[in-house]
Amino acid sequence: MDWLTAPFEVTFVQRALWGGMLVSAICALAGTWVVLRGMAFLGDAMSHGLLPGVALAALLGGNLLVGAVVSAAVMTAGVTALGRTPRLSQDTGIGLLFVGLLSLGVIIVSRSQSFAVDLTGFLFGDVLAVRQQDLYALGAALCAALAVSVLGHRAFLALTFDPRKAQTLGLRPRLAHAVQLGLLGLAIVASFHIVGTLLVLGLLIAPPAAALPWARGVRGVMALAALLGVTATFGGLLLSWHLGTAAGATVSALAVSLFFVSHALSALWHRCARPAPVPATEVP
Repeated sequence: MDWLTAPFEVTFVQRALWGGMLVSAICALAGTWVVLRGMAFLGDAMSHGLLPGVALAALLGGNLLVGAVVSAAVMTAGVTALGRTPRLSQDTGIGLLFVGLLSLGVIIVSRSQSFAVDLTGFLFGDVLAVRQQDLYALGAALCAALAVSVLGHRAFLALTFDPRKAQTLGLRPRLAHAVQLGLLGLAIVASFHIVGTLLVLGLLIAPPAAALPWARGVRGVMALAALLGVTATFGGLLLSWHLGTAAGATVSALAVSLFFVSHALSALWHRCARPAPVPATEVP
């Protein structure tokens, strides 16, 4: 059993495991709504839209997390504002913001003679470099995500399944949408330095999507998604240690693999549970 426990006897791998577990819980809370509302493209756009703030913060010698928060806030405000434009579809607005912010980030990076921004770390993360203070920040982010999820659950639920009824009940769907975008931004900002922007969707989308065939209700999806995210984190770190692969990418790849396994097992279960057809009797 040494192969199973040996990696987690190392301090930095223990911190990586705790960091991945906290990120899995945050992503489960936000990612469930992303999956239910079909907002995967928005999540991808927001994750890449962090680049200008991160690049500028690195160029000025500031805190990268603060830069990411500013970019996420700009992206959230932009999506909310463009979503109210009647002649512009939401996908078009998201695409324009995505390309615009990503281009701005590349321009900022290109102006840096020393290339102060570590693009590899930004794109792919470094889960093994999680520090103790990062765990405290992730814990605070999880508390904030839990508070938003609990307080906004009723409005989020109505917005997801019946926006007109949400308006009728006075749940202010536009405000609920903006808060939901803020929750998504929080999850992405909290996760990008763990698994990177290119891989954050692995933990944001794959566990909730894998949980859908088995869970009953939104809360059940969130709970099972968090469990699957923790499983992917543990298994990804274990495989990364023994195979010598990139830890963040291995975690994300395992999360996506769990999605395919889940849906394959769900299809097999429904096929086996389906009652056999009753043969038609001959009518005299």
